[in-house]
Amino acid sequence: MENLITFFTKMGKLWLKYDNVFLQGLIGTLWISVVTVVLGTVLGTILALMRMGKFKPTSLLAKAYIEVFRGTPALLQLYFFWIGMPKLIPEINDTQSIVTGLVISTAAYIAEIIRAGIGAVDKGQWEAAMSIGLSKKNMMTRVILPQAVKNILPALGNEFISTVKGTSLASTFFVGELMTSQRVVQSATYLALHSLTIVGIIYFVLNFVLSKGLLIIERRLTVSD
Repeated sequence: MENLITFFTKMGKLWLKYDNVFLQGLIGTLWISVVTVVLGTVLGTILALMRMGKFKPTSLLAKAYIEVFRGTPALLQLYFFWIGMPKLIPEINDTQSIVTGLVISTAAYIAEIIRAGIGAVDKGQWEAAMSIGLSKKNMMTRVILPQAVKNILPALGNEFISTVKGTSLASTFFVGELMTSQRVVQSATYLALHSLTIVGIIYFVLNFVLSKGLLIIERRLTVSD
């Protein structure tokens, strides 16, 4: 019991001394997550529409993209971007390389979420849109996608939570986020378990709040149905 009290006392002192470092890491985690999900959603939507299209070359290309990035470890992919992108674009820095890798990797998962959401729209809606003479573009943008959003949003929210946790991989490349902050504090204090516990609590609180927010959104969507 005494050891436990000592542990939490040290952890409290660590937080008071390095709270700004942890908070900077939290800000980094949040902006990386938001950028990854927003840009990943744009790219994922394009991929989903390509895969569902009738033009075979683009459909096969989108399918290959999705299979490759869903079938290989995210950390392996990030290494490729970290090493490869500066050779293609010398002006790019480590953070930009890693965020690009996260966006491209996440887009493969979001593409499947969007494809499933569009596929869940009742076939009668497609037939009704065709019967009134809407073009494929108008049918998709005015009829199908607005209805698919209700199917997509909960899963997209869960992907955002997964992305928040997935940004921890960026610490491997010393990109500024929570786990990188933990490494900085650990290096300065040699209190590995204490700093890891603080970061674990921050991750838990953040994801708990996000989960509850998603639950509220899902309930409101259900009521609107």
